[in-house]
Amino acid sequence: MNHSKMSVYAGIVTVMILAAGYAAAETYPAPLTVAPSPDGAGLYVCARAASQILVVDTATQAVTGTFDTPVPPSGIAVHPDGAPLFVTGDAPDGSVYAFDVDGTLLYEIAVGHSPIAPVLCPDAALLFVCNRFDDTVSFIDLGTQEIVAEVAVAREPVAAGITPDGERLFVANHLPLGPADGDFIAAEISVVDVASQAVVGSVLLPNGSSSLRGLCVSPDGAHVYVTHILSRYQLPTTQLERGWMNTNALSILDARTGEFVNTVLLDDVSRGASNPWGVTCTDNGRHICVAHAGTHEISVIDRARLHMRLRRVEAGEQVTSVSRTSSDVPNDLSFLVGIRDRIALHGNGPRGIAAVGDTVYAAEFFSDSLGVVDVAAAIPRAQQVPLADDVAMPIVRLGKKYFNDADLCFQQWQSCASCHPDARVDGLNWDLLNDGIGNPKNTKSMLLSHETPPVMSLGVRADAETAVRAGIKFIQFAVRPEEDAVAIDEYLKALAPVPSPELVGGELSEAARRGEAVFKQAGCAECHPAPLYTNLKSYDLGLGTGMDAGKDFDTPTLVEVWRTAPYLHDGRAATLHDVFTDHNPEDKHGQTSTLTEQELDDLVAFMRSL
Repeated sequence: MNHSKMSVYAGIVTVMILAAGYAAAETYPAPLTVAPSPDGAGLYVCARAASQILVVDTATQAVTGTFDTPVPPSGIAVHPDGAPLFVTGDAPDGSVYAFDVDGTLLYEIAVGHSPIAPVLCPDAALLFVCNRFDDTVSFIDLGTQEIVAEVAVAREPVAAGITPDGERLFVANHLPLGPADGDFIAAEISVVDVASQAVVGSVLLPNGSSSLRGLCVSPDGAHVYVTHILSRYQLPTTQLERGWMNTNALSILDARTGEFVNTVLLDDVSRGASNPWGVTCTDNGRHICVAHAGTHEISVIDRARLHMRLRRVEAGEQVTSVSRTSSDVPNDLSFLVGIRDRIALHGNGPRGIAAVGDTVYAAEFFSDSLGVVDVAAAIPRAQQVPLADDVAMPIVRLGKKYFNDADLCFQQWQSCASCHPDARVDGLNWDLLNDGIGNPKNTKSMLLSHETPPVMSLGVRADAETAVRAGIKFIQFAVRPEEDAVAIDEYLKALAPVPSPELVGGELSEAARRGEAVFKQAGCAECHPAPLYTNLKSYDLGLGTGMDAGKDFDTPTLVEVWRTAPYLHDGRAATLHDVFTDHNPEDKHGQTSTLTEQELDDLVAFMRSL
C-alpha cells in the first residue's frame, strides 16, 4: 500500500509529517545502526536524524565519506561483493534504496510502512525487509528487483536474522498481541520458511516479554538470540529492587528446530542493564554482545559457557543458588555471573551493534558517536569515535535522551521508554499506585498527552506535566532537577502522529469514508470530536470492575489508535471490533449494537485511519 510522505488527514492536528512522523533532517547524526563492509575495512552507519549514511574507516576510526538518503535510514545490509548497500528508508511509503559505495543511488524498491532491518539471504539472491506498521516481511528478488512475497507476521516486526543455510528467517515482533487482562501476555518470534514463503512457527517468549529490539543468528547457525524487556507487570509498582518492575533479557532459540531454549537476565542483583537493543555474535562465535541503550554499555557474554550452563540446568543440575531447573533461569539475576562482562561506553544510547573480528561497534544514538570495544582484550575498554562536531543539544532532543536514559532511575532498572517504547505503549497492564492497589491499567501512549488533560485512565493527574514529575518520583524512584522534567515535557509535546497504514495515498479509503459517517451516526463523534478526537471529559460507561466499578474514565484521544492495542482501561479488548461487540454494555460506548457487520468493519476502518 502506498502512502504519502506528507499527510494531513481526517481532521488531525495539522502537522506536516515527514518520514513517519519525524521532523526534517537535523544537523546532528543520531546514529541508529551500523554494518561492516565484507572485508571489515569500513563501516556504514545509518545517521537517522541527518538522513545520511556515514562511511567510517576501521583502521583510522575516521569518517571518510557521507551520502544522503531520501528519508531517514533505519537499517542497512551490505552485499557480500561490497556493493550494493541496501538501505531501508523510514517512511510511511517506505522503500529500499540500493546505493553504490560512492553514494550513487542505483535503484529503489517500494516496500511497506516504516521498513526496517534489511537482511540478505546468504547467496544474496533475496533481500528480506520488515515493514513495521504493516506487520509484514517483504521478500525481494534482487535479480528482478521485485517483491515476490509479502509474509504476514505478528505485530511490528523490527528485527530479523537468517540461518547460514538460507532456509529460515527469524523475525522479532516488537509488541505482544491480544488482550492484557489475562494471566499471560508476551511478544513472539515468527519463524518463516524461506522456500515456502510462509510462517511455519511462532515462539512465544516468557510472560511479560515486550519491547523486542534486536535479533541475531549465531555464525554456526545453531542459535538465535533476541533482546527484550521482561516485565513483572503482575506486581504492584511499589519498588524497583531486584528487578521488581522490569528486568532486561536475552532469549535463546534453537535455530535448527525453531524451539525456545531459555531466557537469561542481563541485569545484576543490584543494578539493572536496561533497554537492551542490538545483539550480535563475534565472527568466531565465541562471544554474544548486547548493546544496552538505557545504561550505555555493552554486555559481552561467553557463548560456550552460557550454553554449558543452560545444558546443565536443563539436565537438572543446580547451576546457581537460584537456578535448579530451567524454569528458574528467567528469574535468576546471578545466572551470568562469571561469564559476562559489562563494558561501560563513553557515549550515550547505544542501539545498533556490529562486530568485525573481535572488535564490536555500537551506534551511540544520543552522543553522535561510535563505541568501539575489543572484546578479546585482557581488560576490554571502550573507545569513542565522534561522528560529528559537538553541538548544543536542542531541548526536545535532550528530553528524548532523558526519556530513554536509565541513569535517571534508581539502580538503572528502567527508563521511561521501558514502559513507553517510542513514547507509545508496551501492550501490558500495570498496577500503579496513583489510583490504589489491585486495579491494573493498560499502558497509554504519550502522544498528545500534554494537549489532552487530565491524564491516566481515571484522570488522577490533572495534566501531563504533573504526570511526568510523578513518574520520575514514583516509577523511577528518583529525585531529579526540574530541568529534566521540563525537557521531557518538550520532547513529548513535539511528538507527531505517524500516518496510519490504513491510509491510501495519504487519504481515507472508501471503507474508512463510509466509516466516518458511521462514526457520527453511532454518536462516537460526541465524545471524540476532531481534531483531538476527545472532548477532554470523563464518563462511566459501565466498564469499571472491582474497586473501579462505577467510576468515570477519561475519554482518550483516538489519534494513532491503530497503534495502541489492546483497548479499554484494562486492555481487555484485543481489537477495536471487540470494543464495540463484546465490551459495549447498553450501547454506552457508542450506539453500535444495531450496526451491521459491514458498518462495524467500516467504523473500525475509519478509526484505524486516524
